[in-house]
Amino acid sequence: MPPTSPTPAFELTRPHTAPLDPPPLYADLREKSPVTRVTLHGGRLTPWLVTRWEDARAVLGSPAFSTDPSLPGAPQDREGQQRSPRGFFQQYDGSVHTMMRRTLTREFMVKRVDALRPAIARLTDELLATMSELSGPVDLVEHFSLPLPSLVICELLGVPYEDHTFFQEQSKTLVDRTATAEESLKAFANLGEYLLGLVRAKRTAPGDDLITRLAGQVDEGGITDQDAADLSAFLLFAGHETTANMIALSTVTLLENPEQIPRLFGGPDQVAVAVEELLRYLTIVHFGLRRTALEDVTVGDVTIRAGEGVIISINVANRDPEFFAAPDDLDLARADARRHIAFGYGVHQCLGQPLARAELQVVMPELFRRLPDLKLAVPLEEIAFKQDTSVYGILELPVTW
Repeated sequence: MPPTSPTPAFELTRPHTAPLDPPPLYADLREKSPVTRVTLHGGRLTPWLVTRWEDARAVLGSPAFSTDPSLPGAPQDREGQQRSPRGFFQQYDGSVHTMMRRTLTREFMVKRVDALRPAIARLTDELLATMSELSGPVDLVEHFSLPLPSLVICELLGVPYEDHTFFQEQSKTLVDRTATAEESLKAFANLGEYLLGLVRAKRTAPGDDLITRLAGQVDEGGITDQDAADLSAFLLFAGHETTANMIALSTVTLLENPEQIPRLFGGPDQVAVAVEELLRYLTIVHFGLRRTALEDVTVGDVTIRAGEGVIISINVANRDPEFFAAPDDLDLARADARRHIAFGYGVHQCLGQPLARAELQVVMPELFRRLPDLKLAVPLEEIAFKQDTSVYGILELPVTW
């Protein structure tokens, strides 16, 4: 579908007939105009849109682009958006980003994450056992895909799961593109205040958890109490919202491609490849990664000037036929699926990706092993997808078995 104007509006809405694919406009732009202007906020901003895999990696890997959303010219998702506290380090560059990220690096080493797999398996088993006792159509989001990663991140952080309703409500505001900048800041503040209380409480009642270890780093003088709280808030938000949506979307995708499901039962290596393909195919950060040029940079055959904003459409880039054969087809045996950039690329790529992979590798095979007759309770066209959130997902997923 060709663009309807020389400068098309940045569009997120996907047609109800193809809700698992990026909006068709962007595939056309990727082929005809891979670095092009789009409009935001009714034309008040005109950032560049990058849609090819190679160009996306070039921008994401370059120090000539900043992640700071408060810079003039930044392609803000919400008008008036300010930079979050430095514990939300993905919005910072240079030394602040490096220091905050280093604070958490050890927590997400593959060896430490692998030690969580038995707990992930146990929680998966418990939730599926409870859900399988229910009758009639069941909302998989409510009973499985949302509580599972919430329970896992709570166990990792040392957060009481009984508070999950509170932090899920704050997270909902943070990913809602219709929320105002003030509402977003309030949600950040609510999470920060809650976690600040937990950081301080861990000093008198320490546990074998991440917040206790962050409190220890405060005592060593590396970070402040507020840093520890903000880092914890960031992980609490990011650690359940994205994986919850990936589980629900992966379930729908596999039910729409049932011939692929046996690939989940071929052992750890096959499951790992299958998960990478699901990550590539779905790429749930559908509003793009945002950057601002700090200097003049040539991307493709376009010069992006200092101060101009850029939206990197990673879901479209992960469907680039120059790098993935038949990219719009799901292929759980795709050997090069891990070339995807669903977690970003460069120094700002997602720190928690080992945990996301571990959860999906445990959860998806077990879901279809325990419920081999799982099916959608409504037609695909009737499922309520999250069109206006920064992370694509599903509001409710009625299923039967």
